[in-house]
Amino acid sequence: MVCLSTIGAQASHPNLLSQLGEMEHVLGQLPMPVTFLRAAWFMENSLWDIAPAREEGVLHSFLQPLDKPVQMVATADVGRVAAQLLQEPCEGVRVVELTGPRAVTPLELAAALGQVLGREVKAHAVPRDSWEALFLAQGMQNPLPRMQMLDGFNAGWIDFEGTPRQARTDLQTVLAGLVERG
Repeated sequence: MVCLSTIGAQASHPNLLSQLGEMEHVLGQLPMPVTFLRAAWFMENSLWDIAPAREEGVLHSFLQPLDKPVQMVATADVGRVAAQLLQEPCEGVRVVELTGPRAVTPLELAAALGQVLGREVKAHAVPRDSWEALFLAQGMQNPLPRMQMLDGFNAGWIDFEGTPRQARTDLQTVLAGLVERG
């Protein structure tokens, strides 16, 4: 069995991703081979950034500081690697970590969006003290786990345990596809 998990599933601090660590624990006790594919932050999460970048020329970033690289991966690469892992022999429990060709900063993400959109896009750090009210206004019932997850990425305790496999799809390719789809 190959099970999609996440970067930071092993983190001991509670956050939005903690449920995947619990899932790994439970499924890891099954009497069958299990591979947990811990993927980095999905590049496709940038879909939410396209409209503000296009309309305002701003990338509103919860990932901070703006010059801190974040491990990201394309979902197409996650699917490709999951299919490969299903064909590989496995005994017991194994963890495979997966990231893209390189980590990306919010500043680089804004620049890449700008290139794809053909306009200048600047990254703006969303102040931490405004997150809860913003997420509640967006309809989120309990924003605390999401805030804790973002804190984990920003503080560095949501990360890979080892050296992840590197996938091949770059951010520019993913962003161009997202913009093209509308």
